[in-house]
Amino acid sequence: MGELLLITDDLRRGERLARDLGAFRACRVHDLYEDGVPASGAELIISDVKAFTSEAILRLRGVLKSVRSADTTFLCLLHENSARAHVQADLLGASGTLSATAATRLLIQALVCLQEHAEAVAPATQRQAESARRFLSETFVPGRAVTPVLADSGTEIVSSAVRASGIRDWVRAVRRFDDATHQHCLLVAGLAVAFSGTLGLSELDRHQLAKAALLHDVGKICVPSAILNKRSKLNEAEMAVMRTHPTRGHAMLAGAGFEDAMLAVVRSHHELLDGSGYPDRLRGREIPDLVRLVTVCDIYGALIERRPYRAPTGGTEAYGILEGMGDRLDRDLVRAFKPVARAYSNTS
Repeated sequence: MGELLLITDDLRRGERLARDLGAFRACRVHDLYEDGVPASGAELIISDVKAFTSEAILRLRGVLKSVRSADTTFLCLLHENSARAHVQADLLGASGTLSATAATRLLIQALVCLQEHAEAVAPATQRQAESARRFLSETFVPGRAVTPVLADSGTEIVSSAVRASGIRDWVRAVRRFDDATHQHCLLVAGLAVAFSGTLGLSELDRHQLAKAALLHDVGKICVPSAILNKRSKLNEAEMAVMRTHPTRGHAMLAGAGFEDAMLAVVRSHHELLDGSGYPDRLRGREIPDLVRLVTVCDIYGALIERRPYRAPTGGTEAYGILEGMGDRLDRDLVRAFKPVARAYSNTS
């Protein structure tokens, strides 16, 4: 999505909101009472005007006349839920209104919808993503045994789709799913497929990496859905429950025919090289290469996926966060991941 223009009658309040929306690329803030008119070209205009005085309406109408084109979306934040406020928004030609008291949350949801509407996905890619989602919904369920044969089947669905469509379209398709766990597993598996290609792995090793990525969060089957799909950040107690998923996943798959390398990924994908990870606080050489590979994909996938309470992090910014983790991750693998991040973000 392109640039956002935020018009406000309180510059400090407007700048806070702009920071919250920063994941949606550049966000310019214009002081309504500032002399001059902002440059045109924004794909979305948001007004955050608390005092709808006659002067404010005249100024806002003048700014909109100068910078808004016929196809530019204009959202009006309302600081009071009154008939008068809605009439004023209509007279200004607003495409829609949102409550200013819940502006950040509602805007993030609205912007995600606008962004995903703009990001067209090929029907074939969308069908493959839906097939993968159905596989997870039918396989990763309490009481059903996850076997190597089933895991191989799901891995092939993801691998074929990413090879055909590329990682950028795969991420676009998967990010449309509401279930946070399904979305994340499919994102990480897709990233692993793309990563295996840049690493030049053999066909067998590519399949193993993709399968490990698809299975890495299988333990979340045992985590209550109220925690998995919570529409806000987890509190400390909920996070403690969430952090049981690696050991639960390992216990589920142990004895089911999976090789030790696969079990290690399920148990240890949250371990970090400096010993600050969990559940076993492994350090350095205690963490196998396959685990290190999936961990890079896992962290990047978590950053770029959308959540109800925040926008996706941009691809370039997400890669910068990986680099910033320093010795907690395998630096060589992070560098090797850069072509995948570039292919996703479509930037150099």
